Amino acid sequence: MNRPGRTTPGSLLSAPLPLTALHHLYAWVDSVPFSRPKRHLARDFSDGVMIAEIVKHFQPKLVEMHNYIPTSNTEQKLSNWSTLNRKVFPKLRFYVSEEDIRKVVISTPGAIESVLSTLRQKVEEKCQKKAIQEARMNMKDPIGFDSININRHLAELENCISAESPTGRVPSGKKTIPSEKGEERASDHSGRWGVPARQDSSFIQCVHNEPNVQQLLEQKEQALTVLQETVQILQMKVHRLEHLVQLKDMRIEDLTRHLNAPK
Repeated sequence: MNRPGRTTPGSLLSAPLPLTALHHLYAWVDSVPFSRPKRHLARDFSDGVMIAEIVKHFQPKLVEMHNYIPTSNTEQKLSNWSTLNRKVFPKLRFYVSEEDIRKVVISTPGAIESVLSTLRQKVEEKCQKKAIQEARMNMKDPIGFDSININRHLAELENCISAESPTGRVPSGKKTIPSEKGEERASDHSGRWGVPARQDSSFIQCVHNEPNVQQLLEQKEQALTVLQETVQILQMKVHRLEHLVQLKDMRIEDLTRHLNAPK
C-alpha cells in the first residue's frame, strides 16, 4: 500500500519536463551554494552529495553531511543514494526507486532533472508547512499591540480615574456584557468586536474558528471601550475645569470692582 502524500517508486522518470519547468528548476538549483562548482548537471549530482546539500540548505535538521562521501565509485554512489532514501527522503515524503537511482548514478540524460523536480516540490511543501506552524506558534496580537502591556496600563489608568471620580466608578452609558471570566466589559451597538452588524459572515466564522484571534479581538474591544469611557471622563473634567475658571474670573472681577469702589 502506498502512503498518502508520498511519491511512489518508478514515478519520477515517467515523462520529461517541459522546457519552461527546466528553466525554473535550473534557477532553483543555482540558488543553492554548493561546496563544489557545477560543471555537468548529470555527473555533478550522480553521487548524491549535492542532493544532500540542497536538502541541507533548505532543511538543515534533516541532513548530516558526514554521511555522504564525494566519489566517482559506483558502489559508493549507490551507498550515498541509499542513505538518502533511508534517512532523508522519507522525512520529505517521497522515495526514489532503485531503477531511478541507477539511472542517476550512470548519468542517464533527464534522470536527475526528474529527481530534482520532485525534490524541489517536496522541499517547498516542507518549508511552507514549517512556516505555517511557526506562524501559529508565534502568533501575536494581529493589531500590533502588546495586550499584556495595554491591559496593565489601562488598569493603572482606571485606578487613577477611580481615585479622582466622585463615585469611584467609571461613568455608565454603555451596555455591559459579562465576559468569560465573570467580569463586565463595555460594548456599544456597532457590533461584536467593533465590526458592523452586517459584516460578512465568513469573517465571523473565521474568527470563531480561531480561539486565539477571538480572544485577542475581545481584548482589543475591551481596551477600546475603556479608552472611550476614559475620553468621556476627561471631557467631563475639562468642562468642569472650564466652569471653575469662569467662576474664578467672575470672583476676581467682583473683588476688583469692590476694591476700586469709592469708600
